[in-house]
Amino acid sequence: MPRALGLQGRAGYSSQCALSLPLWSGVCEVEILDAKTREKLCFLDKVEPQATIAEIKNLFTKTHPQWYPARQSLRLDPKGKSLKDEDVLQKLPVGTTATLYFRDLGAQISWVTVFLTEYAGPLFIYLLFYFRVPFIYGHKYDFTSSRHTVVHLACTCHSLHYVKRLLETLFVHRFSHGTMPLRNIFKNCTYYWGFAAWMAYYINHPLYTPPTYGAQQVKLALAIFVICQLGNFSIHMALRDLRPAGSKTRKIPYPTKNPFTWLFLLVSCPNYTYEVGSWIGFAIMTQCLPVALFSLVGFTQMTIWAKGKHRSYLKEFRDYPPLRMPIIPFLL
Repeated sequence: MPRALGLQGRAGYSSQCALSLPLWSGVCEVEILDAKTREKLCFLDKVEPQATIAEIKNLFTKTHPQWYPARQSLRLDPKGKSLKDEDVLQKLPVGTTATLYFRDLGAQISWVTVFLTEYAGPLFIYLLFYFRVPFIYGHKYDFTSSRHTVVHLACTCHSLHYVKRLLETLFVHRFSHGTMPLRNIFKNCTYYWGFAAWMAYYINHPLYTPPTYGAQQVKLALAIFVICQLGNFSIHMALRDLRPAGSKTRKIPYPTKNPFTWLFLLVSCPNYTYEVGSWIGFAIMTQCLPVALFSLVGFTQMTIWAKGKHRSYLKEFRDYPPLRMPIIPFLL
């Protein structure tokens, strides 16, 4: 990895740092400006053309330790997109003097930590209502149990769903980005934890009324839930196999021998399709309005994510299957 050899001055230069990289077959100069104020923050003299953005970030951190690499966003334009860590300087549309614009992404936290926090909360919160701990429904209902089978079945499904998510976070998912802004964890936890408490309050309430069509409705909804959970897990495994450990390689996902992955023939993000299907099944099973609203909000957000990923696939791969839609076959 390139390393700083020392401070290099420049006539009229008044920024906070000047670092050098080894001179190989050619030299470049990189100046880093604040994207908001245009203030010159750093000047890198004699930069090798093969240097990556990640290496430049590491050098920038040496003189600005408060901005560790995960906090940094380097761009070619103040309002443009962030450059990728693996981007190579000589392959960027810059001359021998490159100007990069810096934005502080704020304090960062690992995606694994975020997911574990997001998913452990609903699991724990729901069980508080299921076991009717004191101060929720009144003293006479403390630690009592519902007489309705669907209530116990709903608790099992909800718990298994979040246990599955926790295990996938630890052993299945491979993240293209290691961190996310710390502030997002508060927003995400408010969403997951808040909805978990809201739906759990009504489903486990002593006055809860079972679904209108009884056991038939519950069985149908349970089948939808289980099928979609298996489908979601199958897609996550298929996506995991596309990216070797420690790699950021992106490939077009295709169906495998697993029938649950055949949905890739029609949509770009079948994991979201199955996820929405699971919550629709759970809403039918419990016939609970908060669950339906949670499903709707989740569907809206996942549609946004799916459209973004679909556009990314189309832009990156010229041979991307033309029949695929982002999340709903033939529609959306």
